[in-house]
Amino acid sequence: MRNVLFAMKPKTKDFLVYTRPNGGRIKLPNEVIRSVHEYVQNERHKSEAGGVMMGRYILNSPDVVIDKITFPMSGDKATRTTFFRKKLAHQTIIDREWEASGNTCTYLGEWHTHPEAYPSPSYIDMFGWKKKLKKDIFDSDSLFFLIAGTVEMRMWEGHKCSKTISMLKLS
Repeated sequence: MRNVLFAMKPKTKDFLVYTRPNGGRIKLPNEVIRSVHEYVQNERHKSEAGGVMMGRYILNSPDVVIDKITFPMSGDKATRTTFFRKKLAHQTIIDREWEASGNTCTYLGEWHTHPEAYPSPSYIDMFGWKKKLKKDIFDSDSLFFLIAGTVEMRMWEGHKCSKTISMLKLS
């Protein structure tokens, strides 16, 4: 099954599932998919958009669920082919969600759009992701990176220790 935004059937499935290299799964609920879809660059005037992904690790399991995302905010910088997130505004939301959830809703990674059908990370994306793996503070060995293209959404997992980044397969 391909992860095609426009051909999804939300009534038959409540989420998309990507398979992680460790055998775990990462679930992306339809509410999150619909929210990201609002920003898909399906018209020439639309700039890139992005934010952070938050969610939870499932106890005694390698599974992860992305429950929430932030949206583009004042201070973020975007063009047709770039998006730079202003850290403080998004961090405020991460902190608020962490406290409101009793320390279970945590920072999981980043999402953004690309003006291409089947997105792949640019050199700038890969450089930025590796920098996040090195400098960001997060609860596990992994961060997740989602790029929404005009036809398909793709997800990658980056590992803090090895600094490797691998594309995840849709289950």
